[in-house]
Amino acid sequence: MSVPFATDPKPGILDLVREDLRAFAGYSSARSHAVDGSIWLNANESPWANAADADGMLRRYPQPQPEALRARLAEVYGVRPEQLLIGRGSDEAIDLLVRALCRAEHDPIVIAPPVFGMYAVCARLQGAPLIEAPLVEAAHGWVTDLDGMRDLAIARRAKIVFLCSPGNPTGELIPLAAVRALVQSLAGRALVVVDEAYIEFADAPSAATLIDEYPNVAVLRTLSKLHALAGARIGCVLADPALIAVLRRCQAPYPVPQPCAELALRALEPAALAEASARVETIRAERERMFARLPQFDGVRVVYPSAGNFLLVRFDDADTAYRRLLAAGVVVRDMRATPGLGDALRITVGLREENDAVFAALRTQEAAA
Repeated sequence: MSVPFATDPKPGILDLVREDLRAFAGYSSARSHAVDGSIWLNANESPWANAADADGMLRRYPQPQPEALRARLAEVYGVRPEQLLIGRGSDEAIDLLVRALCRAEHDPIVIAPPVFGMYAVCARLQGAPLIEAPLVEAAHGWVTDLDGMRDLAIARRAKIVFLCSPGNPTGELIPLAAVRALVQSLAGRALVVVDEAYIEFADAPSAATLIDEYPNVAVLRTLSKLHALAGARIGCVLADPALIAVLRRCQAPYPVPQPCAELALRALEPAALAEASARVETIRAERERMFARLPQFDGVRVVYPSAGNFLLVRFDDADTAYRRLLAAGVVVRDMRATPGLGDALRITVGLREENDAVFAALRTQEAAA
């Protein structure tokens, strides 16, 4: 039996949703209704399998929300199935949230740059005003100005406040107590969305633990990073059931291909999860090794501490460093177009030999200097 999407809201949560979408029914697809049969003639599908489809699974439309995967993800993330919506990576969840809550040219979102660019992209596509409360660069790393974000959200009547924790590209981890305080201060005013794409690499609890207490918090999770399924595009949003129901009605039909759903289920089996947990320890160890080693190279000015699987690094000459790395076959993320990061590169923590290749390329730059 499928798990229904709840429609009974906690007080105030639907007040944050666009009024014209609160009772929006969305599209009713051929797989929206739980019916059984042996001859399926309701979706205009092909009666033959494609020659490239050995199992014949792809001639049928998939479930709008794969039931088994939704149940398993809910178990892994510590929520109830009705508190979870699966989508095409975290990107789709960000887009759905902005579209569902923000009226064009009227309802702002608040972000803390430098940060993941999709929040601003989705705001631009929706025509939602963008309010920035820049991160503060401190001696020990980057710090989110949560008080500033709160004050701006209230003053400008923002509908969404996006937090990225661990931050991309900064690596900052926002303490859960601080997230709770922000959520509480914005109750009934704005939805706080906590993007936890990298949370598995941090030794910290998830903000999903706040959902039962606060309906104005949502959490983004993904299988792209730790679980190595970036190509499968499986992500989800965790939130109050009433908000999940709204997002579901705004979502395009059939967001998750059946082969991707089955692959994700295998990746969430106990043995696969145990292997992923072991890899977390390896990444953390390599992250600390890189954090200690990189400042020893000439031209490396700052290496910021990180709770993610990457490091943000400032260089005296980032262009030369970037070209040296490319010449060695090492591709890193060029952050120089990001305001405030005109001298920075973001380096993913890879295998030990891949990280050694970064050191070797920088050593080459050092020798050339």
